[in-house]
Amino acid sequence: MRLSKFAIVVFVLAFSLSSFAQNIELFQQFNGRYDYTAIGNTLNIVENQAFTPCDILTSSSSNLSLNSNQNVVAAYIYWAGPGTGDFDIEVNGIPVTADRTFNHTLDELRVFFAAFADITSIIQNQGNTTYTVSEIDLSDVMAFPYCVVSGSGTNFGGWAITVIYEDFNLPLNQLNVYDGLQGVPETLTIVLDNLNVLDNEGAKIGFVAWEGDSGLAVNEQLSINGNVIGNPPLNPINNAFNGTNSFTGSSDLFNMDIDVYDIQNNINIGDTSATITLTSGQDFVMINNVITVLNSQLPDATILVNDYDIFCGDRTIDLEFTVFNTNSTDFLPANTSVAFYADNTLVGLTATQNDVPINDFENGTVSLFIPESIGDSFTLTLVVDDDGFGNSAITEIIETNNSFEINLDLLIIPPIETLPQTLSCDKAFNSATFDLVDILNSNNINMSNNVRFFETLADLEMNSNEILIPENYSNTSNPQTIYARIENPPCYNVYAFDILVENCPPHIPDGFSPNGDHTNDWFNIQGLYNIFERHELKIYNRYGTLIFEGNNDNPWYGLINRGLNNHGKLVPVGTYFYIINFNDPNYQSEVGWVYVNY
Repeated sequence: MRLSKFAIVVFVLAFSLSSFAQNIELFQQFNGRYDYTAIGNTLNIVENQAFTPCDILTSSSSNLSLNSNQNVVAAYIYWAGPGTGDFDIEVNGIPVTADRTFNHTLDELRVFFAAFADITSIIQNQGNTTYTVSEIDLSDVMAFPYCVVSGSGTNFGGWAITVIYEDFNLPLNQLNVYDGLQGVPETLTIVLDNLNVLDNEGAKIGFVAWEGDSGLAVNEQLSINGNVIGNPPLNPINNAFNGTNSFTGSSDLFNMDIDVYDIQNNINIGDTSATITLTSGQDFVMINNVITVLNSQLPDATILVNDYDIFCGDRTIDLEFTVFNTNSTDFLPANTSVAFYADNTLVGLTATQNDVPINDFENGTVSLFIPESIGDSFTLTLVVDDDGFGNSAITEIIETNNSFEINLDLLIIPPIETLPQTLSCDKAFNSATFDLVDILNSNNINMSNNVRFFETLADLEMNSNEILIPENYSNTSNPQTIYARIENPPCYNVYAFDILVENCPPHIPDGFSPNGDHTNDWFNIQGLYNIFERHELKIYNRYGTLIFEGNNDNPWYGLINRGLNNHGKLVPVGTYFYIINFNDPNYQSEVGWVYVNY
């Protein structure tokens, strides 16, 4: 079972150096052609008994001998003793510091410690050789109360190295490493979960235990699922923890045990847990490490991209992929999750639709939206058996081949090219007519491919709400940006230009005749009204007297509206002086004469 989409064959849990939970719990799981062996040695000179010497060694050695086809994939060292602990040791002269620590309290006087470190690299580099563990200094804590309490001793020290190896001649196994630190006398029950028993042939269970005495065999029994187990003559059923190593046949590991038992007849196909029970009427034993090896039939999910479609200016990718179950020994179940990551950011999640048989596959499709935060070039990673949070639900033969990566580039629209603005005279109310096609032509834009005009960039990108008659377009705001889209497969080019409406100089007539014939009846200044909408018009008679004031809503029809007399009457025939204040920063006031006749 993977813990992350990029997990290696072993899912590795990270722990800080601190007192770790004491109950025996699953630490790591291996699925494949794996088995293990263990070496170790005591630091005791003799078995601890009443009134024996408290002297203890600071180092001891043991030999590792693997076959040439047994390749080390993991190696863990456990060491233990009385007191609060020595957590810095050496393995063949290489400093090793505890990754995790454990402790157990026997009574108000006696506490014990155990420590763990991952030394895979050391074992892989040095291989078959003699391993000496040193710099374990427990001499300061070996005196009272550990040597003699109520006539029995609990002084001990030792180390054990668990070596997990891969051997392609092995059957497919599930190997679970459990650890913690739990003690007995009387009764200890440990429930091992996370099992997947598919075939019990060759099933076995191993232990690393501390402080067991070969000379104490009072009601000391080890049971699994209610069945007493043993390995006589090395491990009698009434004295399981008696200072032995089942792998080497050694019986002089004073006050520690490295034992393994055949449990083929004590565990059943389909079991997902096992219950271990240890009873002892006198001997004090602490369990530090439990390993189960069970034959297993498993799927092996892999994934591959078949094809994909990327559209111009679109951050959505249509993807075709295949989930395989090759090199497997069991079907891959339906609803196996598939996660999609763009530069490690989750962008999609789907699942298989059917059970995938052994050596078969299933095709799938998905549409993925790539957020702007990802960028335009990215690595797309597909991970089968991933719930989108890096968690998996399927135990597989190989846990390192669940992902597939592909580098992708979105089809990016070329940068918008900005053209010079185009001006036109205001026809009224800041509006004018523009020939958008002619504007592109005047800027030497190649329009051999299809060209469309739009009022917004969003409309251009969606290719909707096209300007239907671009040759005769009236602006809707001033200024206004127009966007042109010219197809340029596989993408398109975008041009933007502003159209602006400006106030052009008005045409001022020399005269008018307000005689009611509906011809030239008012002072019609063309290009002024509804264009210079804030203008002010003033009319003076030849004596310089103000006789009329007007604006955009009040043109001059020859009537008087200022002065003391003749309000609302027509002016006499004659020449009149005008001042036009445009109230436009681009234009100065205009002055001149206009002739009124009837």
